[in-house]
Amino acid sequence: MHGYGGNTYGLSEPRTLRERAREYALLPLRVFLGVTFIYAGLDKLTDSAFMSASGAGSIGETMNAVRDSAAVPGLVDLALKSPEGFGYAIAIGELAVGLGTLVGLWARLAALGGALISLSLWLTVSWQTTPYYYGNDLVYLMAWLPLVLAGAAVFSADSFRASLRRRNL
Repeated sequence: MHGYGGNTYGLSEPRTLRERAREYALLPLRVFLGVTFIYAGLDKLTDSAFMSASGAGSIGETMNAVRDSAAVPGLVDLALKSPEGFGYAIAIGELAVGLGTLVGLWARLAALGGALISLSLWLTVSWQTTPYYYGNDLVYLMAWLPLVLAGAAVFSADSFRASLRRRNL
């Protein structure tokens, strides 16, 4: 029972401030990424100009503009087969990743989804950004990695489910 932070009577042992802080260390990152990806998904879904194959501010125009400078032009070519479909896939993916991250439901899987979205955008849309640290997609990719590794330890559906499983043991 000590492995779960309690003693044989189910009472928690006192922990130091440093131990408690470590438990909450990724919470600000999780909230930021969750809210940001929810906002990004909703912003795309409600922007009729973005969800078009052509025209100012459209996903199609963006993909055509970055096609020759992308690290992986094949990804852009794939998106250009159906720009609207790609736009909806990115927007719905961002929304699902953001909600999963914020609520902490399948947090590692949600973080992996966020990392993959960020990676794909870095390799296509923001690849040509010079110097590289001006591009935000690489930073988002790196921000997702601690959540892929650690998940959502506190204030999450995952931790609630884990505590229910421990109680039932």
